[in-house]
Amino acid sequence: MFTGIVAAVGRIETVTPLGANPDAGVRLSIDAGGLSLADVALGDSIAIQGACMTVVAKTDTRFDVDVSRESLSKTVGLERPGEVNLEKALRLSDHIGGHLVSGHVDGLGTVTHFAPVGESHELRVRAPAELGKYLAYKGSVVVNGVSLTVNSVHDDADGCEFSINLIPHTVAVTTLKHLKAGSHVNLEIDLIARYVERMLSQTSVAPAARA
Repeated sequence: MFTGIVAAVGRIETVTPLGANPDAGVRLSIDAGGLSLADVALGDSIAIQGACMTVVAKTDTRFDVDVSRESLSKTVGLERPGEVNLEKALRLSDHIGGHLVSGHVDGLGTVTHFAPVGESHELRVRAPAELGKYLAYKGSVVVNGVSLTVNSVHDDADGCEFSINLIPHTVAVTTLKHLKAGSHVNLEIDLIARYVERMLSQTSVAPAARA
């Protein structure tokens, strides 16, 4: 579990195929930037652009993860070198500054607008129709691993567009600063919304009669 509070911006330095098979995944070697790896062990989880990955090798300043072809097909930002948002897995004693985040990307969104508004930035993202029902005014959403608050939601026949206000600090300390219209982003909907839908979708089933 994570909180969606980015701890550091690192950089994917190399992307190495794990085999010649086109279905093979890749190994990412990542410079951890300002993220301390002193308490990270092999097998621990680190969220990279909002996607939970397992550490398979590490030094004091960098770590490696293996990414399956399936994960690559469902995410963006892991397929090439570049800056990435990083967050270590949550401890039970940690503060939850954002919201409970699983690190499982639910779908990809497309940035439709990203521009300054006063001292802040307005970010608008078009989400797939199947994710629109989970987005609510003042609810939570994860964009590229960052826990954010939804300011507005507009549904239409092709999907859903939601807007977010980004304070200067968030823009400065995450990779969101690089977004522009047309950029694709990793989205994770609120964990509570996922369970609420599951509970509401179940019909009552009468218990089997005992002999």
